[in-house]
Amino acid sequence: MQSFVIDALNGVSYGLLLFMLSAGLTLIFSMLGVLNFAHASFYMLGAYVGFSVAARAGFWWALTLAPLAVGLKGAALERWLLRRVRPHGHLAELLLTFGAAYLIGEGVKLVWGLQALNIAVPKLLEGTLLDVYGVAFSRYRVFMMAVAVAMLAVLYLILRVSKAGLIVRAALTHPQAVEALGHDVPRVFTCVFAAGTALAALAGVIGAPLFVLEPAMAESVGSIVFVVVVIGGLGSLGGALVASLVIGCAQTLAVSTDLSLGELLGDLFIDSGRSLPDAWSALTLAQLAPLLPYVLLVAMLAVRSRGFFGQRDDDA
Repeated sequence: MQSFVIDALNGVSYGLLLFMLSAGLTLIFSMLGVLNFAHASFYMLGAYVGFSVAARAGFWWALTLAPLAVGLKGAALERWLLRRVRPHGHLAELLLTFGAAYLIGEGVKLVWGLQALNIAVPKLLEGTLLDVYGVAFSRYRVFMMAVAVAMLAVLYLILRVSKAGLIVRAALTHPQAVEALGHDVPRVFTCVFAAGTALAALAGVIGAPLFVLEPAMAESVGSIVFVVVVIGGLGSLGGALVASLVIGCAQTLAVSTDLSLGELLGDLFIDSGRSLPDAWSALTLAQLAPLLPYVLLVAMLAVRSRGFFGQRDDDA
C-alpha cells in the first residue's frame, strides 16, 4: 500500500507537469488553430534560460524571468513570421513551426553546449513535506503540483470569466466584429501565442530540477505532449488535464511494477487456444512503459477519435 500511494502521487505530479506543458499548446491551438511543432522547443528553451538566470539571481527570479523572456520570443515568432504565412494555410504554419523548432534546438546547442546540466532544487523546497502511509513525498513535487493547479485556475478565470477572455474567444469566431469594437485582433493573437509559449517555458523551469537538462529534452517530451493533446481532445484544457493525469499515472505505475506481459495476458491467450511468443512474454511492463502513451493514443483514435472532451465536427 505504501509503494502504491507514493507511485500514485509521483504519477499525479508527473501528469500535472505534462499538463503545464500541454496547456500552452492547447491554448494556442484552440485560439489560433496553429499546431505549434516548436512548443516542446520553447519548453527546452525555458529550462535553459531558467538555468542561466538561476545561476546568477536564484530560482525564484528564474521562475519569473524565463517565461517572460521566452514569451517575448514567442510573440516575435507570431508577429514577424506566423502572421506572414497565415494566409497560406495551416500547412505553411506547421512547416514554419517545425523549422523554428530546429533553429531553437541548434541555438541551444551553440549557447549552452551539448553536455548535460543539472539544476539544484531551491533550498526552501528541499526535503519532504508529506508523510503518506509512512512514506515521505518530495516538497518540490508538492510545489510543482500546486503551481499546475494554480495555473489551471488562472487560465479558467481568464478565459471563461474575465473580459480579456471574452475578447479572445470573440476574436476567434467574429474577428471583424471585434475589430469594429476597437480591439486589435492581430495583437490579441500575438498575446495568446506569447502566453502559450510562456506556459511551456514555465513548465521547463519547474521541471528542470527533476530531469536532466540536455539538448535532446525537446525530442523526448515533444511527442508525448502531442499525444496528451490528441487524447484529451484538440483545444480542450479539461481534456488535456485528464489525459495528462492518465498518462502520468499509467507510466509511473508501469515503471514501478515487475509484472511481465506473459503474466498479464497469458490467460487471454490460453482461453483463445494460442500462446504468447516467448520473446513477448518475458517483457515487463516497466520495459513497455515508454510505449504506453502511444498505445493509449491508438486506442483512443480507434474508439473515440475526437478524444475525451474534443468537439464533434458536424461538418465532417
